[in-house]
Amino acid sequence: MESLFAAPAPQATLFADGGSRGNPGPAASGAVLLSPDGSVLHEVGHYLGTATNNVAEWTALELGLQAALEHGVRRLAVRMDSELVVKQLSGEYRVKHPDLQPLHRRVVSLLRKFEHVDVKHVRRKENALADAVVNRVLDASR
Repeated sequence: MESLFAAPAPQATLFADGGSRGNPGPAASGAVLLSPDGSVLHEVGHYLGTATNNVAEWTALELGLQAALEHGVRRLAVRMDSELVVKQLSGEYRVKHPDLQPLHRRVVSLLRKFEHVDVKHVRRKENALADAVVNRVLDASR
């Protein structure tokens, strides 16, 4: 029997990543939305110009959440290798930097549109799909 308090099964899993070459430096965000069977529903990459790694991470999450909503996803698992973003979302860390505050507000607004969201930190190797998008975008921007 399933627990009354068990989280509902996600309709999709979002892997999001951001990176900059230099901090700040040329930066990009990437997100990959997967169906429960692991097939890619959506992939998005965006070149940000000069930005910090943290801005790129938050932007990746925002892009991925927008894509999930566009695909009609109501229950979402979010996986990121940015411990900072995950802890800022949980309220464990405050969002102090003025460049991150508007991104945080937009992400929180998007999160409210889902029935259920489970956000967890993963190791970098578990976020390889989104990391590959970031690197492809950065390589193409040269």
